[in-house]
Amino acid sequence: MNTRAVYLTREGYAALEKELEYLKTVRRQEVAKRLHAALAEGELIENAELEDARREQAFVEGRIIALDEQLRHATIIESHAADGVVDVGSHVTVREISGTEEEKYHVVGSAEADPRKGKISNESPLGRALLGKRVGEQAVVQAPAGDITFEIIKVE
Repeated sequence: MNTRAVYLTREGYAALEKELEYLKTVRRQEVAKRLHAALAEGELIENAELEDARREQAFVEGRIIALDEQLRHATIIESHAADGVVDVGSHVTVREISGTEEEKYHVVGSAEADPRKGKISNESPLGRALLGKRVGEQAVVQAPAGDITFEIIKVE
């Protein structure tokens, strides 16, 4: 198993704990009932419902294992805005050098990343480029269409 640290905010840790609890207490029961019902239908050779229930069970159990592993290796991150350096846990406001629109991101670990909500992974191209930078500095992201340069406006 992977023993690499998993960086999570307190909220992210709580969300994963909640998901794990739900999977263990609710989803397992639902899948077990589905399996039982599919087995009761008989004709195991061509029972599509049974096969689908087994796939769902494998998915649920796999997710439980993954969440257990992530939580076991979790490192809770805190924002270090006082030092003004972008780190995991920082809220960063940036502006593309060629533009005028500011964008705000929360740099989080990969397990918690959700770009649609402004949460970018410290392992993403932008996240990696921002780490260690200060207000006024520039971060260059290598993109397929060419380099994109961002200026750090604010670190919280």
